[in-house]
Amino acid sequence: MIPFSILDLAVITQGSTPADAFRNTFDLARLGDSLGFHRYWLAEHHSMPGIASAATSVLIGQVAARTEHIRVGSGGVMLPNHSPLAIAEQFGTLETLFPGRIDLGLGRAPGADQRTAMALRRDPHAPDRFPQDVVEVLHYFEPSDPADAHLVRAVPGAGLRVPVWILGSSLFSAVLAAQLGLPYAFASHFAPGQMEEAIALYRSRFEPSERCQRPRVMLTVNIVAADDEAEGKRLATSLHQYFIALRRGRPIPYPPPIDAPNWLPQEQAMLDHTLSCTFAGSPESILPRLSRFIDRHRPDELMIAFPLYDHAARRRSAELAMAMRDRLG
Repeated sequence: MIPFSILDLAVITQGSTPADAFRNTFDLARLGDSLGFHRYWLAEHHSMPGIASAATSVLIGQVAARTEHIRVGSGGVMLPNHSPLAIAEQFGTLETLFPGRIDLGLGRAPGADQRTAMALRRDPHAPDRFPQDVVEVLHYFEPSDPADAHLVRAVPGAGLRVPVWILGSSLFSAVLAAQLGLPYAFASHFAPGQMEEAIALYRSRFEPSERCQRPRVMLTVNIVAADDEAEGKRLATSLHQYFIALRRGRPIPYPPPIDAPNWLPQEQAMLDHTLSCTFAGSPESILPRLSRFIDRHRPDELMIAFPLYDHAARRRSAELAMAMRDRLG
């Protein structure tokens, strides 16, 4: 049975605060733990009024402390914003605190606009060094020689086998993951354009490593499920409004759904493309579409975002998603 996992951005809804978002994150993580979801990943974004997961490693620790079995990790940490040593130390600390439950997903994008990236003291050439920085992170997790007084070590971190994933939405990330023999997660929930080509390239060029013996693909989708078909479609309008605001260059807190959306034709076309891996409606309509998606792309794991405004509806969507997985067989 294909594992289902949860992707969370600690969404800040209109009229709420980051503290509310964190309470909802902890509640959803506990629910995911009890339902049998495999992982709970949090994504690094900065200067976004609707996203509270900027300090990703801090939030990962808080989620892991409130759950028992589910793996917790980053989907992802945007490595160009950080030094490889600092990330190895942070995730070495997390792995030491929560052994066997921590994942490190690494991405190349800034998770921010250019002005915010500069405020993060981000080297504009850092994305070009992403492959070397990933290798450096991997190196810090290798056992170190205690006799070498000049060796730079990640303490904690050295000798810990923290699973490392490459995240991406392009052919570049697919080739890098294949070359390094690492599992690969594709951001099909908001950038599906190169999905098929990327996963085919990754599988064909994969070189086995100690960390990963065979190609391992995770695909991310949005699921907005409700007991009623029309209600599921209505709830998805929150996601539509959010993406339209992003494309207009005016990010907003996550908005409530609306009953009568009236997008411009070019906006509707953008939504149809960008959110083509979004499944909204009732389980009866979602299940056959989701089954076809899995059969066609053969992911080893499905990472699911539940982009709903109302937290009770988000919980219900997660419950329905897991019930659908059981019916997939």
